[in-house]
Amino acid sequence: MSRISLVDLLQEIGDCRVCSDLPLGPRPVLRASVTARVLIVGQAPGTRVHASGIPWNDASGECLRNWMGLDRDSFYDSSRIAIMPMGFCYPGKGKAGDLPPRKECAPLWHARVRALLPNIKLTLLVGQYAQNYYLGKSRETLAQRVANWREYLPEFFPLVHPSPRNKLWLSRNPWFERDVVPALKQQLLSLLAMEEGGLPNLAC
Repeated sequence: MSRISLVDLLQEIGDCRVCSDLPLGPRPVLRASVTARVLIVGQAPGTRVHASGIPWNDASGECLRNWMGLDRDSFYDSSRIAIMPMGFCYPGKGKAGDLPPRKECAPLWHARVRALLPNIKLTLLVGQYAQNYYLGKSRETLAQRVANWREYLPEFFPLVHPSPRNKLWLSRNPWFERDVVPALKQQLLSLLAMEEGGLPNLAC
């Protein structure tokens, strides 16, 4: 029996109705290609991303693109960058922002998707949900884990979530944008180099 293709798996995910009780209904949002070299594992779509179907199509995405040093065209080039949140659909509103990603998604789909991404060289773990799932829960705080990013290379690169809600965290931890962001850009520069010898479009 032949293995399912990535195209077929993405279609299967798009048709998923496991979480049919979601407040806005299921609408899985992810992008992937077998040639992708970088995988971004985030949290879950917000209402704007749910409405557009475009991952990171919000203020958090603008911030993440700046950290990565990429313009929109390069960021959304699925031949080089795959995007897979911990929860594929908008989880609903909680008392303090959106609810956490639904727990059904990652165990159901992540391993199957990753198995069909043979060229991934680096996975960005954006936020505590992605980090806890892939790195395991730790006594380290999120700040400590991000500060120790070198320990997780070459497979993973942990990042704080770029949500506007984390502006206070960023102001209290200036080392992140001073030290970690340039290191992230340097990691991505070589990984996303075009086969023809060019480089992806880098944002200023």
